[in-house]
Amino acid sequence: MTSLDPRTPLLVGAGQFIQRPDNPSDALEPVAMMRESLVAAAADAGAPGLLDRITDTWAVKGAWPYPDPGALLRDEFGNDSRTGLSADGGNTPQSLVNKACLRIMAGQADVVAIVGAEGIWSRRRARRSGDRIPYTEQESGSPEELGPDLSMSLKVELQRGFEAPINFYPTFESAFRAQRGESIEEHRQRVARLWATFNEVAVANPYGWLRTPMTAEEIASPDNGNRMVGFPYTRAMNSNWDLDLGAGLILCSVEAAEAAGVPRDRWLFPHAGTDGHDTMAVSHRENLHSSPAIRVAGAKVMELAGVGPDSFDHVDLYSCFPSAVQISATELGLGLERQLTVTGGLTFAGGPLNNYVTHSIATMAGLLRDEPGTVGLCSANGGYLTKHAFGIYSTEPPAEGFRHADCQAEIDTHPTVALDDTYVGSGTIEGYTVMHGRDGAEVALAAVRTPNGRQWANSTDPALMAAMVTEEHVGRAVAVTPEYHLEMG
Repeated sequence: MTSLDPRTPLLVGAGQFIQRPDNPSDALEPVAMMRESLVAAAADAGAPGLLDRITDTWAVKGAWPYPDPGALLRDEFGNDSRTGLSADGGNTPQSLVNKACLRIMAGQADVVAIVGAEGIWSRRRARRSGDRIPYTEQESGSPEELGPDLSMSLKVELQRGFEAPINFYPTFESAFRAQRGESIEEHRQRVARLWATFNEVAVANPYGWLRTPMTAEEIASPDNGNRMVGFPYTRAMNSNWDLDLGAGLILCSVEAAEAAGVPRDRWLFPHAGTDGHDTMAVSHRENLHSSPAIRVAGAKVMELAGVGPDSFDHVDLYSCFPSAVQISATELGLGLERQLTVTGGLTFAGGPLNNYVTHSIATMAGLLRDEPGTVGLCSANGGYLTKHAFGIYSTEPPAEGFRHADCQAEIDTHPTVALDDTYVGSGTIEGYTVMHGRDGAEVALAAVRTPNGRQWANSTDPALMAAMVTEEHVGRAVAVTPEYHLEMG
């Protein structure tokens, strides 16, 4: 290996943790899961002593009460590290890796631990039995805020029924389907086949949460417990956060790795990283089937690393819902025929709130080490296809060192659409979903293009909802009533 700048950033350790005890009350609490993940990461690096040398302990924000979990971990390991806490968003693990690499290069950090964990499965089941898992009490903390918490929903979107990812992503799916000119049945079969390839990977993943094999037809069929959620998505096409998973990464400089005795065959090089976001409110997106932020930040990370879409031996695209994968693959020029996950995705491997990408990077690290010289791409997504981060990794060092770009200025040059939230009258359906409960269809939600921009509307008309799940309604004329309900034109 040629001489390296001693401040070159490395990913040296990756650890994952999974638990599903017979008695949920025996489960470890999330901060203990984080500890186990970092112990595994240090062992993976071949240098358990790295835990004593951590200079920065960063936690990925989760569904737990600790104000500063990094401080609890610092005390556990007996180091003097600074602590940080991420903002919300599935993009944060890759963004934290990008930030860690920049600080290591600048001499502002030597050994950075990035870790997260969720214990939602055990906590919920313990409560059902009238028990509870004791959590460490921590009254206060002062971690560095690693990124701003941003509001991504407008009041009008919430009022019209677009309250959560399960409402937006199937709406994106309908727009993507129509843009491709597919029939509802053609689309159903194709997306189910795509998701079946994710299931296959999860089945082989020892840290996958749902490892039961499913065929494409089983994934597509709304029966046997796999009910429809937001048309066209069955339960098996939705992100799953009912799980107990943890993952941790250890990054450091070349000189810190050498001082800690990390063997060179454990060194993994981050080549490039990028960050950027689409309009914070979906209301202002130019359309619902594409992502300028993925297009720009994806192209930039490849440019910085000196690679193209055909250069990747392994890819993990953020996979909360099929539309996220398909839009990302299209914008990145990867196509939809190759394998697009290394974990099995957020449905099957599991979607631990903000921490999924820590798992995808950890899994990617193992694959790349097993095949020296190969190249991997990880994408990360937060919000409603809103916030994005990318990272490219290899066992070979980058020719020009780690390179990073904040792509926001270029992304912001792309066209946007005005919100026309008081509009009443004729328009065209741009994207839609029909939300289902356990007893069937409950409400249709639609984005409507008006002469002035975009409006949001809904309907509980049984006949309309029944038609929307069997016939393509994107592009159809519609009237928005004074109550902001849909009526077919």
